[in-house]
Amino acid sequence: QVQLVESGGGLVQAGGSLRLSCVASLAAGDTFSTYRMGWFRQAPGKEREFVAAISWSGGHTYYGDSIKGRFTIARDNAKNTVTLQMNSLKPEDTAVYYCAARYGPHSEHASEYEHWGQGTQVTVSS
Repeated sequence: QVQLVESGGGLVQAGGSLRLSCVASLAAGDTFSTYRMGWFRQAPGKEREFVAAISWSGGHTYYGDSIKGRFTIARDNAKNTVTLQMNSLKPEDTAVYYCAARYGPHSEHASEYEHWGQGTQVTVSS
């Protein structure tokens, strides 16, 4: 069982930055580095959208087209943490951001992630 808790959301003006964090609580014997981690977001009335993902060791990162060059995903396996640094934020980045974890190969499909956090709201004003 993996429990994920996001933090760092809030209200920011366009052009500003936010840094989201996600801390994982694991069952005894489980290891954070065995999970691929991802960030997704969902705006009102829209489907959940892939934002970024990172491999087990952090050596490979993947980004959605709408945020490439502005967001950076990173992980610290010693602290069971994955972060999303968001720069040059735009009003269209407004959404609830979710942290997710999965076994297996890289995926950008929300349905293929087994574990989810409760989400953190990011609001970007124009």
